[in-house]
Amino acid sequence: MDANDSPSDDRSEVDAEEHDLDAPARDRATDISGDVDIDDVLEDEDDNQGLFDDLLSGEPIFENKEVLRPSYTPHELPHRNEQINQMATILVSALRGDTPSNILIYGKTGTGKTASAKFVSKELESTSQKYDVPCEVEYINCEVTDTQYRVLAQLANKFIEKNRDVIDGRLDDLASLRSSVTEGDHTLADTRFDSLDAIDERIDTLEADREEMESVPMTGWPTDRVYSSFFEAVDYHERVVVIMLDEIDKLVEKSGDDTLYNLSRMNSELDNSRISIMGISNDLKFTDFLDPRVKSSLGEEEIVFPPYDANQLRDILQHRADVAFENGALTEDVIPLCAAFAAQEHGDARRALDLLRTAGELAERGQANTVEERHVRQAQDKIELDRVIEVVRTLPTQSKIVLFAIILLEKNGVHNINTGEVYNIYKRLCEEIDADVLTQRRVTDLISELDMLGIVNAVVVSKGRYGRTKEISLSVPVEETEAVLLSDSRLGDIENAQPFVQARFDN
Repeated sequence: MDANDSPSDDRSEVDAEEHDLDAPARDRATDISGDVDIDDVLEDEDDNQGLFDDLLSGEPIFENKEVLRPSYTPHELPHRNEQINQMATILVSALRGDTPSNILIYGKTGTGKTASAKFVSKELESTSQKYDVPCEVEYINCEVTDTQYRVLAQLANKFIEKNRDVIDGRLDDLASLRSSVTEGDHTLADTRFDSLDAIDERIDTLEADREEMESVPMTGWPTDRVYSSFFEAVDYHERVVVIMLDEIDKLVEKSGDDTLYNLSRMNSELDNSRISIMGISNDLKFTDFLDPRVKSSLGEEEIVFPPYDANQLRDILQHRADVAFENGALTEDVIPLCAAFAAQEHGDARRALDLLRTAGELAERGQANTVEERHVRQAQDKIELDRVIEVVRTLPTQSKIVLFAIILLEKNGVHNINTGEVYNIYKRLCEEIDADVLTQRRVTDLISELDMLGIVNAVVVSKGRYGRTKEISLSVPVEETEAVLLSDSRLGDIENAQPFVQARFDN
C-alpha cells in the first residue's frame, strides 16, 4: 500500500462501486456518453429492417434454380441415349489403356452436345477410378480460350498441377515408408527399394521433378516453349487423356488449324501417355477449311445431334422442373408454352431452360405464388429484348450510326424509309461526330447486315421506271435501342444533334 493511501479511501471507492451496481445503470437505457439513447438506436435499426424481409415473406418458387442453368450437367439426359452410347462405345477403349478414336460432335446450339459430352466424361473418369485405370478428361471452351498459345498454356498448367499432386502423394508415401523402416516396423523386402539410400535418392528425384515444373504464363513465352511444357507435363506418367474442345470452330476461325495439327500428331511422339481429341461444333462445315491431314485424323468418328422437337423439349423441361421448382409452383400451361417457344428457335433446349428460369424469376419478383402463362410471355419478351440489346451494343460504330439514322427518321414520322433518306441522315450524323463517311453502296450493305441480324426489316420494292429501292423499318423497340446506341462514347454527342429530316407525303 502506498503511504498516501488509507483504508478509508479504499472503502469509499468500494462503496461508490456498490452504489453504481445498485443503481439502475441509468435504467440501462442511456449510453455511457449520456448523449445516445439505446432504445432510439434499436428503433432506428428496426426502421432499417424490412427491405429483404418483404421480399422473403412470400412462398419460395424455386427449390434448386441451378439445374436450369447451362453450366449444370444433369444425371440423366432425355432423348440423347443414342448419342451418349455412341460416345461411350468409342471412349471405352481408354479404360483398356488404348487410344480412343478422335470424335467430332456436330449440332446446333441447345441440342445437348456439351451436356452429353460432359456427362460421358464424368462417367469415364469415375469408371477409371473404379478400375484403377489412369484416364483423364480436360475441358477447354474455345470461345474463351481461342488461340493456340492459350489452349496449350491452359492444358500445360492443368497437367502440371496434377503432376505436382501425384508427386506430393508419392513423397508422402516414401516418407512414411522410410519412417516405418527406420523405426523397425517395416522391412524393404516387399518393396522395390533395397536400401534407405535408394528411398532417399527417389525422394530427391521427385523433389527435383517438382521443382522443374514451372507454370506457363498466359502470355510472354514462345509458342514452341509452351508446347514443350505441355508435352512434358502430359507425358510425365502413364495415362490416357481426352481433350474436349468445345466451340472448336471458334479456335479454327481465330487461330487456324495449327493447334489441332499439333494435338492430333502428338501420339507418335509420346512415350507414356496417349491423347484423344473430342471436338464440339455448332458449324457442320467448319472442317471444310481444315488441312486435309488434320481433317482425316480429327474426324475419325462423327456424331450429329439433331434439334429437339416440342415434345422432347417438354420432357426435358419437366425433368428439370421436378428438381428446380417447389411442388405446385408451375401451372399446367407453363412447360408446354416454353417448349413451343423454344421449338420455334430450331429446338434449342438451352433457350427453353432460360425461358423457364426467367419466367420463374419474374414470378418470384412479382411475389406470385405460382408461375403462370403470362410470366412465360413476359420472359419471352425480356429474353428477346436482352438479345437485341446485346447485338446492338456489339455493332461496329458505322453500323450504329446507320441504325441511329433509321431511328431518327422513324421518330420524325417517316414511314417506308428508303436507302437514300437513310444515307442523307447518316452523312449529317458522321459530320456531327467527325466520323468517316462511307459510300452509299457500303451503307446499303450495312443495312442488309442489320436486316440479317433482325434489327431492321429491309424489303426491296420496285418503283417502276424509277428503279428499285429498299423500304426499311425497325424491328426492335425504339427507346431501348436508342439508349444502347447513346451509351457508346463515340455516339454520345449525337443526342443533341437534330438533323434536318425532309418531310414527305406517302402516296
